[in-house]
Amino acid sequence: MRPCNNCEFRPELYYDAEFQIWVRVEKDGEVSVGMTDISQTRAGKIMHVRVRRPGSRRPQGKPVATVETGKWAGPVPNPFDCVIAAANEAVLAAPERINRDPYAEWIARVRPETDIEQALAGLLTGPEAEAGFCARCRADGIECKRLEG
Repeated sequence: MRPCNNCEFRPELYYDAEFQIWVRVEKDGEVSVGMTDISQTRAGKIMHVRVRRPGSRRPQGKPVATVETGKWAGPVPNPFDCVIAAANEAVLAAPERINRDPYAEWIARVRPETDIEQALAGLLTGPEAEAGFCARCRADGIECKRLEG
C-alpha cells in the first residue's frame, strides 16, 4: 500500500524518527534493518552496499552499513546499541534490489545489546509512525519511485 505521495508504509515495522530505516524483529530474536521507501527514493539507484563486519559492535547512531549511488554515499544508521550478526548477501550482490522493493530486502541483521523492548522503545510503529511518515513525505515533497524489473 502506498498512501503517502506514492510511498509505501508498512505499519507492522518499527521506524526511526526521520523515517530513514525500518526494523523488524525476527523469530530468532535478531533484528533486520533496511531502508524505507523514502530513503531509497532520495538515494536514487543504489550501486553498492557495504555492511560492517559481523561481530562488530555498533553504538546507537553509528552506521551498520553504507549505501552508495552514482553521486552520493551515506550511512544506514543504527537505532540502538547492537552487534552485527549478518549482511544480506543478495543485496550485496545486487544492491538495486533495495530500489525495487525496500521492505523485502533487509540490509543487515543485528543483535540488540539490551532486551528487545528497550531497544525498540525509541522507535515508532503503527498509526503514530504512519502519521509521521506521511507528514515527512508531504513536508519534504517526496514522491516515491521504484526501479522496474
